[in-house]
Amino acid sequence: NDKDVIELTESNFESQVLNSDDIWLVEFFAPWCGHCKNLAPEWARAATELKGKVKLGAVDATVHSGLAQRYGVQGYPTIKYFGPGAKSSPQDYDGGRTSSDIVTWSLNKVAENAPPPEIIELLKQSDLEQACDNKQICLIAFMPSLFDCQSKCRNDYIKLLRKLGEKYKRNQWSWLWTESAKHSELESALSVGGFGYPAMVAVNSRKGKYVLLKGSFSESGINEFLREL
Repeated sequence: NDKDVIELTESNFESQVLNSDDIWLVEFFAPWCGHCKNLAPEWARAATELKGKVKLGAVDATVHSGLAQRYGVQGYPTIKYFGPGAKSSPQDYDGGRTSSDIVTWSLNKVAENAPPPEIIELLKQSDLEQACDNKQICLIAFMPSLFDCQSKCRNDYIKLLRKLGEKYKRNQWSWLWTESAKHSELESALSVGGFGYPAMVAVNSRKGKYVLLKGSFSESGINEFLREL
C-alpha cells in the first residue's frame, strides 16, 4: 500500500528519521528513473508488511537534492539503512529488490537490534503457553534440585543460558527453566525426568515435535545442539 511509504522531504527528514528510535529504510529516487518505477510497488508492499517494525521512506532526490547530496546519492534508486537510536551515518542497503527480499533483509536488522531474550522461570501453565505457543521454538531447561546444585551452581547454569540466548537472539526463540520434578507431567510428556539433570528440550509446539539435548549441558554441548535445530 502506497500509504505506508512515508514521503520524506528536507523539512521533515530530521524529525521523522534522524530523531526517531525507529529503524528506517530510505529510498532516494528520481521520477524519470525506470528502476525506481519497478521498485515502487515492491517498496509499497514491503512497507505494509513491515509496519510496526521498520519504517520505509522515499525521497524524491530531484526535489530534495540537498538530502541526496548529504548522503552521497549518485544513482537511482539508492537505498540507505538508518538503524535505531543515533543515526549519524547510514549504511547502504545491499539486499534484493523484491518485497520479500526487502522484508527479509529488514527483519534480520530488527533481530540484530533486539534485546537478548529473557530466561523465564516456568512456574505455571500460562508461562509455558506464552513462551511456546507463538514461537517457532522454545527451549526448556530442567535444573537439578537445590539439594544437588546450590544457588551458585544454578546461577551459573542460568548465566550460561543467558549467554546462549544472546548468541542466538536472531532466531527469536523463547527460553524457560524450571527445577527438576516440579512439573512431572511436562517432564514425562517430553521424555525427561528421573535422571540426568540438568536437561534441555527444544519444543516446536506448532508441529507438535520436540528434541532432547543428547550432549553435555555445557556451552559447547548446548551450542552444538542449538546449531542443529
